[in-house]
Amino acid sequence: MFDAAVASAQPARVVPPHLPPPPPGRTVVLGAGKAAAAMARAVETHWPHALSGLVVTRYGHALPCERIEVVEAGHPVPDEAGFEAARRMIALAGSLGPDDLALCLISGGGSALLALPLPGLTLDDERAVNVALLASGAPIGEMNLLRRHLSVIKGGRLAAVCHPARVLSLLISDVPGDDPADIASGPTVADPSTRADALAVAERWRIALPPAALEALARGARETVKPGDPRLARAEARIVASPKIALEAAAEVARGAGLAVRLLGDAIEGEAREVGAAMARAALRAGRPVVLLSSGELTVTLDDGGRAGICGPNVEFLLAFALALDGASGVHALAADTDGIDGAAPVAGAVIGPDTLARARAAGLDARAMLAAHDAHSFFALLGDQLVTSPTFTNVNDFRAVLLL
Repeated sequence: MFDAAVASAQPARVVPPHLPPPPPGRTVVLGAGKAAAAMARAVETHWPHALSGLVVTRYGHALPCERIEVVEAGHPVPDEAGFEAARRMIALAGSLGPDDLALCLISGGGSALLALPLPGLTLDDERAVNVALLASGAPIGEMNLLRRHLSVIKGGRLAAVCHPARVLSLLISDVPGDDPADIASGPTVADPSTRADALAVAERWRIALPPAALEALARGARETVKPGDPRLARAEARIVASPKIALEAAAEVARGAGLAVRLLGDAIEGEAREVGAAMARAALRAGRPVVLLSSGELTVTLDDGGRAGICGPNVEFLLAFALALDGASGVHALAADTDGIDGAAPVAGAVIGPDTLARARAAGLDARAMLAAHDAHSFFALLGDQLVTSPTFTNVNDFRAVLLL
């Protein structure tokens, strides 16, 4: 089921059907995200016309392209490589004319990879905000709302710079609800939120904004691009892959094996350990045999100033799920990130079965203490129950499957 979910979102499958006819002028590819290199390669393979461009992806997620430059940069914390790539991307966008096409390839992870803060802010300021957001437990929509209000390239600003060219954005969604403004913080789509909303996010999640960021939000000299802005009149965005489509692909595998399927939703959010415990209670009440499928964006709130073991939302969910089951018979589960990286480790996720806690006790592991220390990756590594995929070159968020027999 996990393999089917990932396969449904592979750029080689989902990008080509959405490629437009060539424009009278140039076609320039601009892109960012964990899937950006694979999307660029898919374009190159199916675009026989003149082509150039620049995309930025996470370290380890690059694929060789011949006509489109691929740059690797820091994620989830921005770095100098992402800053320089974003600066160059803005320059490319500004060179476009009315006969040109900007083909924008956007996927999850682009918020950190496109690191270009507002004038007056430094890259260190942007890094500090990102680190605080990652430790805060804020939902992804609110994280990205704040990020795009502190950026020169997010919140529709990249598309505005492309004006008067046509802009076609192909999006691989990794966010609950598939709002284009939240995918990589919406560099090519209008943003209806305001500076006041951004300040409210910072206050709600106790984000200590650098003084320059507070000043930028207070003076409002550079708002994000709003709906109806004439610079976006020739901009179009299409979602080509999403968590919902991935869950439907997984459900077909389960049904093919003769199992009933319950889709719990593709937009589940919340603290990973709390959602894990709640889903365990639901699993114990469910009829059998059945597969419970869900997706979404879970969060991990770090305590003690952000200190933690090796954590990630999928494994933290799964360890809390196992603890709440307490060895219940006939329950097996997998939780993993479809990009192959869960939180702070190059590991997609893990699996559990009815014997997980018993094997942990036999190995001298204290599951509850390791959950409290946000050290779930170490727990599953010591048991040999990690799911390791390497980069999948796509990203449609978390995937959770619970098999009840």
